[in-house]
Amino acid sequence: MSDLSASGVELPDLDLLKKFDIPAPRYTSYPTADRFTSALTAEDYEEALRNRENEKNKRALSVYVHIPFCNDVCYYCGCNKIVTRDHDRATGYLDVIAKEADLVKQHLTGDTEIEQLHFGGGTPTFLTNEELERVMSIIRTRFPLQKGGEFSIEVDPRCCPKDKVEKLAELGLNRMSLGVQDLNPDVQKAVNRIQPYELVRDTVNNARAAGFHSVNMDLIYGLPKQTRESFAETIDKVIEMSPDRIALYHYAHLPNHFKPQRMILNADLPSTLTKVEIMFDAIRRLTANGYRYIGMDHFAKENDPLSIAQKNGTLQRNFQGYSTRADCDMVALGASSISKVGRIYACNPRDIEPYYDAINKGRLATVRGFRLSDEDELRYWVIMRIMCQFELVKSEVEQKFGIDFDKTFAWELKHLAHYEKHELVELHPDRIVVSPKGKIFVRAVAMQFDRYLRESDRAGGYSTIA
Repeated sequence: MSDLSASGVELPDLDLLKKFDIPAPRYTSYPTADRFTSALTAEDYEEALRNRENEKNKRALSVYVHIPFCNDVCYYCGCNKIVTRDHDRATGYLDVIAKEADLVKQHLTGDTEIEQLHFGGGTPTFLTNEELERVMSIIRTRFPLQKGGEFSIEVDPRCCPKDKVEKLAELGLNRMSLGVQDLNPDVQKAVNRIQPYELVRDTVNNARAAGFHSVNMDLIYGLPKQTRESFAETIDKVIEMSPDRIALYHYAHLPNHFKPQRMILNADLPSTLTKVEIMFDAIRRLTANGYRYIGMDHFAKENDPLSIAQKNGTLQRNFQGYSTRADCDMVALGASSISKVGRIYACNPRDIEPYYDAINKGRLATVRGFRLSDEDELRYWVIMRIMCQFELVKSEVEQKFGIDFDKTFAWELKHLAHYEKHELVELHPDRIVVSPKGKIFVRAVAMQFDRYLRESDRAGGYSTIA
């Protein structure tokens, strides 16, 4: 395998990949969402909202809105969604979003200006222009948008014509993430997502003409009918469109968990070796064409705020992935959405009916969650530093949390020696550094500090690289 260390990442050989490609969390939170329990109630979430103004380290506010509707089902998808062509359902959903926003505002103290806003799904662009106006009005009238903030939306090019792109910009959204996955017609047919290259290209061009600050593209490797050659063509076309950021996700085929995946034939899936080759080919091409390897499956142009934040040591990670902003309190609206306020994670029900029922009865819909302890806060910080910076300075941890690093993490240091032996990490007296070769395995390195995972047998439920 070629050495890409000049680009910040080095590709391992296949033997090393087999040894260390273990199931590991993506760490968009710590503890991970599968640790949440029903012991955390809506009353706990309300208390966290009320206590914001009393927090010693006051945090900015971000808002996430989940729009679960999709016109069609993509066979690979494992997201929480409702497939429908009935747009009347969106009207009722936005009614409930407005009520939930009111309930949050009743309890919320501290700064209510939004530094970050993100619409996810499902398919947020399922909404009509008029519905998009309404949902932005719901947000703005309760939570003003901060000047210079990041306001993003996930876009399906199949339902985002030029006038809708212009409407999104007019409403104040300035970042867009396009679901592309693969541009090969055979692959698109196999996953029931037909969107020609020209449609994607026009959406990108429309976004830039409308004044969007940043465009991201989501790609997936491991889909049915994919080959090294076909995905190389997709990468070439993506590079030609020159998005600011690229997310390269691994497709996990779990038909027993996600019913739509049963439409995918096992015989059409690329082999494990082919998947690895596709991933490595893509990393080589992207890093050779001006994209910095941010971590796991994310890339950004060298002058992009994500790259700059990583260089400056300010990169963060949350439920939407990597972020340039300091750790925010996040209020999440909609079915299945997860809020994090102070030390509290609060999760709404996945199904729309119990979500509607709770909000229409005048109470927040929290059904499970988690309250972080002092140790959780420590491990959260350590894991996120590894995930975002590939480096952990012991004195920083000791000063922030008042601990002796080597004593507190003696177990972890002992187990990281195995990674050091294979040159995936460097264990210095004053710091831990994930090497260029180890960056591909950063989740597995961070996992060594996950106390909940080491005390359970749940690791098999997480994804791998290949």
